Amino acid sequence: MRLLIATDAWQPQVNGVVRTLGALSRRLRGLGATVSFVTPEGFPSFPVPTYPDLRCALPSRREIARRIDDAKPDAIHIATEGSIGHAVRSYCLREGRAFTTSYMTRFPEYVSARVPIPECWSYALLRRFHSAATVTMVSTSSLMAELTERRFRNIGLWTRGVDTDLFKPAPAADLNLPRPIFMSVGRVAVEKNLEAFLSLPLPGSKVVIGTGPQEAELRQRFPETTFLGLLEGAALAAHMAAADVFVFPSKTDTFGIVQLEALACGVPVAAYPVTGPRDVVSGYPVGVLHDDLETACMEALTVSRAACRDFALTRSWDTSARQFLGHLNQILHRSSGAAVAPLAVEAMEHG
Repeated sequence: MRLLIATDAWQPQVNGVVRTLGALSRRLRGLGATVSFVTPEGFPSFPVPTYPDLRCALPSRREIARRIDDAKPDAIHIATEGSIGHAVRSYCLREGRAFTTSYMTRFPEYVSARVPIPECWSYALLRRFHSAATVTMVSTSSLMAELTERRFRNIGLWTRGVDTDLFKPAPAADLNLPRPIFMSVGRVAVEKNLEAFLSLPLPGSKVVIGTGPQEAELRQRFPETTFLGLLEGAALAAHMAAADVFVFPSKTDTFGIVQLEALACGVPVAAYPVTGPRDVVSGYPVGVLHDDLETACMEALTVSRAACRDFALTRSWDTSARQFLGHLNQILHRSSGAAVAPLAVEAMEHG
């Protein structure tokens, strides 16, 4: 199978979307698929207002068509709803090509946190964007229910996985900080709700890994917090393994892959009982969800680190990739009415 994925989020950005697509593509190639991408690379761009580290591409219709035609894909997946996503969607509609999409970011909440635009307006635009897709893939069952309530159609589940060879309990970095160590990892931006974590009267130390537009403000307001900046790969895994509790204060993430990465390091999660944390942690002895984040943090200190690691070992990228291929199998059946590549059939049988 030849698959083309269109995404506005791409390297050198470091976020959950980029890491998810990178891990997915590696696993799909391991299953025998050919994966290519249409990304902002090679297009002029401008900085996103209020978020200068992110840039919005200005893709040309002709170049988008050329890149897709050169890839000769059997299936097209649109991962994001930005300018690249819209350009590829327009191509597919012009050419009469079926495509799938994914809902990976809560843009309505992100926008309303910065400018006074009602969330219902943004959701209406997103609903229109995804309405043309054969399947819109979402990461959790609770998000499926929420979007169904908002009148999104053709929704399918696509869970996330974790690299348990990279993220593991040892080796752990020596942070030389008073314990317990409460850690948060991710984009340092208003929608991540880091202030709720940093303002808590917790014992020991607070650590933040990541960068973003709110970093300078939070460094000034919370000088007792250790900000480590951007870490990746083995360095990130070793630092996460050094934490006693992983704090996930966001109320807007659709999943939060960093939760699985922390659990793979043997670190329990403390979070609010909202979409994302509820789907990852709720019902399992690997973390604590509570409307009082301080209570969640303190109770998480009693959670078994071994249970966290064991839980993460059951959440593989292999399962995630096979779910993804299962949705592509639907689109190929509908478009051709013929038997699809053995790869997709095998994915359905083992998914």
